[in-house]
Amino acid sequence: MRVPENFIKDIIIPACNDERIAEAFVKVPRHFFVDEALLKLAYKDDALPIGYGQTISKPSTVAKMTKVLNPQPSDRVLEIGTGSGFQAAILSKLVSEVYTVERIPALYSRATNIIRRLYIHNIRFKIDNGKIGWEEYAPFDKIIVTAGAEELPQELLYQLKNGGRLVIPLKGELKLFIKENNKLIESKIGNCNFVKFVF
Repeated sequence: MRVPENFIKDIIIPACNDERIAEAFVKVPRHFFVDEALLKLAYKDDALPIGYGQTISKPSTVAKMTKVLNPQPSDRVLEIGTGSGFQAAILSKLVSEVYTVERIPALYSRATNIIRRLYIHNIRFKIDNGKIGWEEYAPFDKIIVTAGAEELPQELLYQLKNGGRLVIPLKGELKLFIKENNKLIESKIGNCNFVKFVF
């Protein structure tokens, strides 16, 4: 199965308007990340279940969040909530290194196996509480949270470089925080619906 052209043209490009991000979606086939029973839905713009109450996000949402994150080739990015591994895989084509944290061991194992099959080598995985980030490799240029939070985890802010960007679904809204001179500049990107961020 190949990535359909209309998937890129009709879903990804309108969501991000960025050829570099669109090319990452071509290089990372979404069907690898969905259950076999749902293969026919892999290139629809829908969130799909991956077990344990979690989902693989809508492709347009992944594209939009990636655009807001503004990934650069030299960036080191922290992702909170590995889930299926799809967002991390997309980022792996756009940045230097991805560090991703997942709290559910079975999803951690599933995602690492998929990433290995795709021969992606610049992603590091960790099983832990996402709220505490990954201090060992901090500070990060960018941080992305892929689950809905009710509050901004302070530990993540401490692990963000000055000038860095943090994208997070917060109280039903997708938010961007830019750290400037150790102060936060907050922007609302739009409404969103994500599975709950569980500590």
